[in-house]
Amino acid sequence: MPTTIAPRIRTLALLFLTVTGALLTGAGQAFAHAALTGSDPAQGAVVEKAPARVSLTFSEQVSTGADSVRVLDPKGGRVDTGEPSAVGDTTYAVPLHSGLPDGTYTVTYQVVSADSHPVAGAYTFSIGAPSATSVPATAREAGGGAVGRLYGFGRYLSYAGFIVLAGGAAFVLGGWPGGAGVRAVQRLVVSGWLALTSATLFLLLLRGSYTGSGKVGDVFDLELLGQVLQTKPGAALVSRLLLLAAAALFIAVLFGAYDKREGAEKRDLTFGLAIGGTVVAAGLAASWAMAEHASTGLQPGIAMPVDVVHLLAVAAWLGGLCALLVALYRSDAPVEASAVRRFSRVAFGSVVTLVVTGVYQSWRQLGSWSAFTETRYGQLLLLKIGLVALLVGVAWISRRWTNRLGETAGAGAATAEAATAEATAAEATATGTMSAETASAETAGTRAAGAVAHTDAGKASGSGSAAAARAVQLARQRAAVDATRQKRLRDADPHRLGLRRSVLAETGVAVVLLAVTTLLTSTEPGRTEQDAKAATAATAASSDTSGAVTLDMSFDTGGTDGKGVVSVDIDPARTGANEMHVYVTRPNGRAFDVPEVKVAFTLESKKIGPLPVTPDHITTGHWSANAVQIPMAGEWQIAVTVRTSDIDQATVSKNAQIG
Repeated sequence: MPTTIAPRIRTLALLFLTVTGALLTGAGQAFAHAALTGSDPAQGAVVEKAPARVSLTFSEQVSTGADSVRVLDPKGGRVDTGEPSAVGDTTYAVPLHSGLPDGTYTVTYQVVSADSHPVAGAYTFSIGAPSATSVPATAREAGGGAVGRLYGFGRYLSYAGFIVLAGGAAFVLGGWPGGAGVRAVQRLVVSGWLALTSATLFLLLLRGSYTGSGKVGDVFDLELLGQVLQTKPGAALVSRLLLLAAAALFIAVLFGAYDKREGAEKRDLTFGLAIGGTVVAAGLAASWAMAEHASTGLQPGIAMPVDVVHLLAVAAWLGGLCALLVALYRSDAPVEASAVRRFSRVAFGSVVTLVVTGVYQSWRQLGSWSAFTETRYGQLLLLKIGLVALLVGVAWISRRWTNRLGETAGAGAATAEAATAEATAAEATATGTMSAETASAETAGTRAAGAVAHTDAGKASGSGSAAAARAVQLARQRAAVDATRQKRLRDADPHRLGLRRSVLAETGVAVVLLAVTTLLTSTEPGRTEQDAKAATAATAASSDTSGAVTLDMSFDTGGTDGKGVVSVDIDPARTGANEMHVYVTRPNGRAFDVPEVKVAFTLESKKIGPLPVTPDHITTGHWSANAVQIPMAGEWQIAVTVRTSDIDQATVSKNAQIG
C-alpha cells in the first residue's frame, strides 16, 4: 500500500473504533423497549391486607421466565410462590404466600420485550404500614455491564458485515468490469462474510447472559444457550447462520467461475447469481426484521417488509461504496468510468428508497413531532438524519468527480499509456544495468578464481554472498518499479484523485452513521416512551386521587326471605386491575348465604359495557374477584344481580367514580 494511503486508512480505522466505543459506552441502560406502565399493588402503595398476588402491566407484551418477577420481604426472603403468568394482554402476575405480615415488600422484575431487548426494574409497596427493609429497591442489571457492551459491539459488527457482504457482491454483479483489482474486492466481500458469521455466533453465545444475569461467566453456559435457541431472537440468529452457509456458496461461484465466463453464458450466470443473491440477502435482512423493532408495535405486517427493503438499500449504497473505495485504492489499473457511473445510479436509487422507507419507519416509531426532541430515540434519529444529509452532500461531490472522468477519458488514457511506457523503460534500464553489473561481477569472480586457485573457501563464499545481495537488490528495484507503474496508472486521470478522496470521506461518514444506527435500533422507540410516560402519569394521578370504593345497595327478590343488603368493595378503584369483594347480608346484618351473585360494569358516557364479572364464592355471604380490569376512568354504573332461589333474583345498581 502506498505510504500516502496508509495514514488515511489508519485514520478511518481510528474513527471507527472511537465512535463505536463512545456510543457503546454511552448506551448504558437505554436498551429497554417495553416500559412498566402499572402495577398492583402500585409503587409506594400501602394496603390494609396482604394481596394474593402482584401484577405488572407493561407497554407491550414481554417474555417471562421462572425468576422474571421476585417479591421479597423486609429481610430479603422470597414470598412469591410460582412463575409469572399472563392475566391480560400485557399484564403478568405472580402469586404470593398467604397471610403475609405487615411491612415493606420489594418487587423486582427482569423480562424481555417483544423486540428482543431486556427490561429490568424494581419498586416497593407496604402492607399495613411502611417498615425498614434490608432489600435495596434497585433493578437487576439487564443489558448493561461488560456483556452489554460486548453485545452492542457484536450488533455493530453484524450490521457492518452484512453491508459489506451484500453491497460488495452487488457491486461486482452490477458494475465491476473484472480484471485487475478483483482480488482486493473479493477479499472485501469475504471479510464481510467472516465478520457477519463470527458476529452471529458471538451474539448467540452472549444472548443468554445479555438477557439474564449479565455475567461474563454465563456466556458458555450450555443450558442458557438451549433456552436461547427456543426464543424468537435465538431462532433468528440460527436462521442467519443457515443463510450464511448459502452465502458462502454464492461467493464461491461469484469469484470462482464468474470471470471465466463470456458472452451469453456470463449473462445467464449473472442473472442467476442476481436472483439467488437477492433471495439470500433478503433472508439475512429478514433475520433482523423478524426479531427487532419491526416485529412489534404498530403495523408489523407492513413494517417488516419495509425494514427488509431498508436494509437492502443501505447495503447496496454503503457496501458498494466500500467496494468502490477498495477498487480505487487497491486496483492495479484505473477503475473504468462506466463502472463508477453504474454504481452512482445504483446509489441514487438506494438513497431514494432509504428516504421513503425511512419516513415510514420514523412515523411508526415516533408518532408525533414532539418525540423528536423529547425522547432519546428522536434525538438519535435527528443525528442520523443529519449524517445522512452530510453523506448525500459528499456523494453529490463524488458524482461530480464521476462525471468529469468521461470528460478527460482520452487524455487520461494517453497519459496512462505514456506512464506505462515510461515505467517499462525505467524497468528495462534498471534490469539491464543490474544484469550487466551481475554479469561483470560473475566474470570477475571467475577470473579471480582461476588466477588464485589456492584462495581459501571463505573468500569464495564472500563473492557468492555479494552476488546474492545484488540479486535481492534487483528484486527490490523491480518491485519499486512495479509500484511506481501502478501508482502512475491510478493517477493518470487527475480527476480520479478527487474521486478517491470524496469516496474516502463518504466512507468515514458512513462509519459514524452505522454506529448511530446500531445505537438507534437498541433504543426505546419514541412512541413507546411517550405512551409509557403518559400511562405512568395517569396511574400516578389515579393513585393520588382515588382510593377504595364501597357501595351499599338494598335488594328485594320478591320471594320468601328475599330481602337483604349487598355491599361491593372495589380497591383501589382506579384504571387497570382492581380487587373486588361482595358481601351479602340480611336486614339484621348477619351473613346471607345466597346461591349466586353477578356484577357488571357500564360506562354510559363512552358506550362501554356492560362488562360482566362473576366473583368466586369464598365463604357464607362473601364473594371475591381479583384483577377486575377497568379500562378507563369515569363514572361507572356497578350493577349487582343477587339470586336467592331458583326463580327469585333482583338487580340493583349504583354509580361510582373510578380513576
